[in-house]
Amino acid sequence: MRRLARLYFIFFTAWRYGLLPLLRDILKPGIARGFLTILCWVSPGQSLPRGERIRLTLEALGPIFVKFGQVLSTRRDLLSEDIANELAKLQDQVPPFSNAESRLLIEKALGLPIEEIFISFDATPVASASVAQVHFGILRATERHPEWDRREVAIKVLRPGILPVIESDIALMYDLAKIIEKLSSDGRRLKPTENVAEFDRHLHDELDLMREAANASQLRRYFVDSDKLMIPEMYWDLCHTNVIVMEKMNGISIGRFDELRAAGVDFKKLAAEGVEIFFTQVFEHGFFHADMHPGNIMISLEPDSFGRFISLDFGIVGALSETDKNYLALNFLAFFNRDYRRVAELHVESGWVPPDTRVEELEGAVRSVCEPYFDRPLKDISLGIVLVRLFQTSRRFKVEVQPQLSLLSKTLLNVEGLARELDPDLDLWQTAKPILEKWISRQLGWRGLVEGLKSEAPSWAKILPTLPRLIAESLAQGRVPQREQNAELEVLKGLLMQERRTHRLLVGTLLFAGGFLAGILIIGLGLH
Repeated sequence: MRRLARLYFIFFTAWRYGLLPLLRDILKPGIARGFLTILCWVSPGQSLPRGERIRLTLEALGPIFVKFGQVLSTRRDLLSEDIANELAKLQDQVPPFSNAESRLLIEKALGLPIEEIFISFDATPVASASVAQVHFGILRATERHPEWDRREVAIKVLRPGILPVIESDIALMYDLAKIIEKLSSDGRRLKPTENVAEFDRHLHDELDLMREAANASQLRRYFVDSDKLMIPEMYWDLCHTNVIVMEKMNGISIGRFDELRAAGVDFKKLAAEGVEIFFTQVFEHGFFHADMHPGNIMISLEPDSFGRFISLDFGIVGALSETDKNYLALNFLAFFNRDYRRVAELHVESGWVPPDTRVEELEGAVRSVCEPYFDRPLKDISLGIVLVRLFQTSRRFKVEVQPQLSLLSKTLLNVEGLARELDPDLDLWQTAKPILEKWISRQLGWRGLVEGLKSEAPSWAKILPTLPRLIAESLAQGRVPQREQNAELEVLKGLLMQERRTHRLLVGTLLFAGGFLAGILIIGLGLH
């Protein structure tokens, strides 16, 4: 009954914000389409653009649907641009749960009263979202960790009772996806069930705060000596699946331009370094922060770290294989060299298009997408849009775009948008090109050879001492077959000679018989 009530609320909200015409237009002719047509006549909200109507509907349906819209905004290979841009605006603002609940959850997870863990604890959260909220506190020293004394920390707490709510709403999403797939061929093209499954996976990953802590720890290890990016340290003894404690980071949200400008932050330097950080994560480490909206990015104003980026919230990260990185780097370089045939060949070589795809046909499609961009200055070309367009073109050739690349394109668009807000004249290509060329040189040039030898050195160190024995064994094994082979040859020679003797005997017998018969025939003719 409760599920039916929720379904009715979803339908009512869609009617209220004028979404029913969009649903009606993708349905096959029939009773369902006729019924929706009648409801559309009295539906409000139809004067707004369709992307905005979808965004408002998701916001009205609550935080789980908002988060679904955020994840869906990454699938620009499936969505039209106006809808994807609106979904990218979704903000996950949720009222906090009570201070008493928060304290109880922290004490239960850490196994001690708040006062024994923290010198001070701010019960009022500084941030609240659909999955968790964050409090500030100051740690007490312990016998095991005396260095913790008076350290400022942030405590992230999973929202209580969130799992049943998530499971209920996701079950409804699956039901709606199946209905759309059943009633609409256009709906099937958008792969609603596949997208709900992807969202399901992302959301359940975020429900395990230990996973987020591990992601943060790995990125921190990559950038521990960086003078451009700071990532909070995790206090592992105080981290659990529903509560994590990390270093408090002091800074100003990157979206507060006026305050940053008043503090003397160099926006041009900030924009260039932001792009460099992102491409370093992608191509150096193959592991990138994939939720880089202004709420998760701060700028430090501390004297010893002034102007550095601070990253927060690592529930969503992307990971790329060496094949992915190679594909992306070579595609970008080929695109900016206007080598469309190479772009097409890379699609085929990657195995993402059927092997019987005609390279010339794919080359023409890629050219039609990319060539218009070269009427603009390089600084005005969006790498994110180029990547999205390539994915959309590839879909015509039955390419299944990899989820990690969809996540990458969404993050790249966020980074580009933010960088160009900071510096409208930023030439993204000039900033990114040295990183790409360095990576390609290291992978494919002499540096790659040296790095490959270094990585294989431990294996060689183990194999080299055993080489004399392995060679001796190989030679010994080679001699035994040789003797066997010689014996087989002698047998074959004997059989061949016997066959020749038999052949000669048979030929002689046939000649004698033929001559004997011929003589009898001549004598017989003479008698007549």
